[in-house]
Amino acid sequence: MRCRSLCALILGCGLALEGSAAETLPAGYIGNYVWTSDDPRLGGLSALEVDRTGTRFTALSDRGAWTAGRILRDASGAITGIAASPVTLLKARGTMPLAPGRNDSEGLAIAPDGTAYVSFEGPGTARVLRYRDIGGPAENLPSPPEFARLRLNSALEALAIGPDGALYTIPESGGRDSGPLQVFRFRGGQWQRPFTLPRLGTFLPVGADFGPDGRLYLLERQFRGIMGFASRVRRFDIRGDTASAGEVLLESRPGQHDNLEGIAVWRDKGGAIRLTMVADDNFRFFQTTELVEYRLPR
Repeated sequence: MRCRSLCALILGCGLALEGSAAETLPAGYIGNYVWTSDDPRLGGLSALEVDRTGTRFTALSDRGAWTAGRILRDASGAITGIAASPVTLLKARGTMPLAPGRNDSEGLAIAPDGTAYVSFEGPGTARVLRYRDIGGPAENLPSPPEFARLRLNSALEALAIGPDGALYTIPESGGRDSGPLQVFRFRGGQWQRPFTLPRLGTFLPVGADFGPDGRLYLLERQFRGIMGFASRVRRFDIRGDTASAGEVLLESRPGQHDNLEGIAVWRDKGGAIRLTMVADDNFRFFQTTELVEYRLPR
């Protein structure tokens, strides 16, 4: 989600608070890497996919663009650099890029065969597109009537592929700011609403991924005005048409990280689950594009 002008102004005024907040980072914090580039299209990163080795990645911008490459790491596994391809615009159903107003891409999920799925939010444009090749033409998945009723700038933020190949998407806000989180599942050519996830406080879902353990990891964000963004990750067991109550794995204080919107879950060489998250800088000079990593206890 793009930060509105007032949000950006308040956030800019609160940057001085980050130093004190960073002193009490949640357990399992590994580090962060600020990603800079001369490419003017790099920014607004809203989704991230990382391979099972933690070295190959694909990242999605909320302006209908993507990039891919390698995450460089030292002997301990900490990120030391990024080697990325030029940021490229997503195509519509032909050879032309997605039209302005229809290119607010927010969620990314890549199947084992390389097929990419991208979810969108926007006025009347909430939908999921399928790319057999992310650099190729798009295919429209069917859209249920509920998608058209999702709120402006609060639609299909989180997207993930389950172990059985089903596609799951979660709107940032399903038309209300209270009540359980709505989950849509695409399986067998049809969308269903198999279950909901419990809402905790005023955090909103912005990213999701299924980990190597088969469980659903949900990245959530809360904007705290002058103090900045707080982030939280919860984990759920999914069994058919039911989901567990979930558990909170980590919750950052406001200002410890920038606007984390994308999450990728993988297992490192030591056998631990690792969370790699990417921040959306909203193309603002006072925000950062960064990768943030946590290691969960075994």
